[in-house]
Amino acid sequence: MFAYVVRRVIVGVVMLIAMSFVTFILFFASPVDPAHFACGKNCSPQLQEQVSKALGYNKPWPQQWADFAVGVFKGRDYPEDPAIRKEAPDLVVHCPAPCLGYSKVNLSLVTTVMKDKIPVTASIALVAFFMWIVGGVLFGVLAALTKGTIIDRGVVGVSLIFYAFPSFFIALFLLKYFAIKWQLFPVPTYTPISEGGAWNWFVNLLLPGLTLALLYMAGYIRMTRAFVLETMSEDYLRTAKAKGLKRRKVIGKHTMRAALTPLVTMAGLDLAALLGGAIITETVFNYDGLGKLSVDSIQTFDLPTIVGIVLVAGTFVIVANIIVDILYAFIDPRVRLG
Repeated sequence: MFAYVVRRVIVGVVMLIAMSFVTFILFFASPVDPAHFACGKNCSPQLQEQVSKALGYNKPWPQQWADFAVGVFKGRDYPEDPAIRKEAPDLVVHCPAPCLGYSKVNLSLVTTVMKDKIPVTASIALVAFFMWIVGGVLFGVLAALTKGTIIDRGVVGVSLIFYAFPSFFIALFLLKYFAIKWQLFPVPTYTPISEGGAWNWFVNLLLPGLTLALLYMAGYIRMTRAFVLETMSEDYLRTAKAKGLKRRKVIGKHTMRAALTPLVTMAGLDLAALLGGAIITETVFNYDGLGKLSVDSIQTFDLPTIVGIVLVAGTFVIVANIIVDILYAFIDPRVRLG
């Protein structure tokens, strides 16, 4: 088991390095000087050259990526040009590790800009994840156990209806009717646990979380239903039933363990995708998270912040993939031998 975990971690580290390299090429190896975007629309050639030297954009892009990679582990100082740092030491900004760059648009470090945004997106993602996993598995098992009945068709049909609606429609519907018109929930405003407590934090995340949960739940209901029905037809389960095991034990101990194995992979990757930024949901509910930051950064051509968001989102996906592989090995020991 230890060797399996080590192999997966090594592969994950290689993927992180490759992902950062490709991301850097896509954004910084273009024919257009990144300093042009950082400098602004009414920027003179002289000022653009100064910005390029200050941020290190005048270097070859392989060297820029190498400096960026070193900064992630060791940190770095801005301006990049030693001559500028020597002339104006008061303007030197130290970016501690992990350093993701300096945003000229926000006049701040990328890590500082993202620091307050990540908890917002993570909170929405975790609440949505809990709701769609619990709801998807429970309704999926219910549909499988009542196969062919009106309950089965009703559960699958309702889930597909919600899946067919776009996320902005669901978000606006929940906000307008459940929060504003009927006042069943408070108008969502993000409040950290440290300020409003766990209950207030959770209540304010119910509607944004439910918006995302309804979209993902349909897939989990159908997958859970299919996996449970497939597993229940296996010979070892028919043998267990023939030996007189109670139905609850057959389903809970034997059927669910086999059926949940592929769901673990789906859940880990879907959660990672959500942590990368639920753009539409955050925009509708006016939550200042990574999704809203992504939109703002694209509109202002803030390349360092965009790169930072892409790298953080990609890191979430890769780390989640590693965790899923490890959990997969615990659920199904045969995976370790692969």
